[in-house]
Amino acid sequence: MVADRAMNILLVEDDEVDVMNIKRAFKKNNITNPLYIASNGLEALNMLQNEDGKSPVIPPHRRLILLDLNMPKMGGIEFLKKLRADPKLKSIPVVVLTTSNQDQDRVEAYQLNVAGYLLKPLTFSGFLEAMATLNKYWTLCEMP
Repeated sequence: MVADRAMNILLVEDDEVDVMNIKRAFKKNNITNPLYIASNGLEALNMLQNEDGKSPVIPPHRRLILLDLNMPKMGGIEFLKKLRADPKLKSIPVVVLTTSNQDQDRVEAYQLNVAGYLLKPLTFSGFLEAMATLNKYWTLCEMP
């Protein structure tokens, strides 16, 4: 992948098994985009924001967030509200990747302008397929 076309992906996920499955799925699908991990929404916001004049942990261009909803400290919906309220962060595309099949969560996520809402696959082959599909999607998208 050409460095200037690389997508900086932030995975906001507290389940270590899911993190491991996503990393393995990236490797098996030859997805070489930089992958950053945050275990909750608070940590994710800190990684995205400039603090005390320092550059954010995640480069400020070509960002994509894979977001779980059910997390400690700051859950996914609260994170989305804070993200969308921040003028510098509000345009970052977010794909929800969660176990929550609740209509209320889905509706609220889409009201907060998520790019997609995916239920976590139950098998590793499902993770492989989901990550391959997402990779095709963000490779085709023209993002600044």
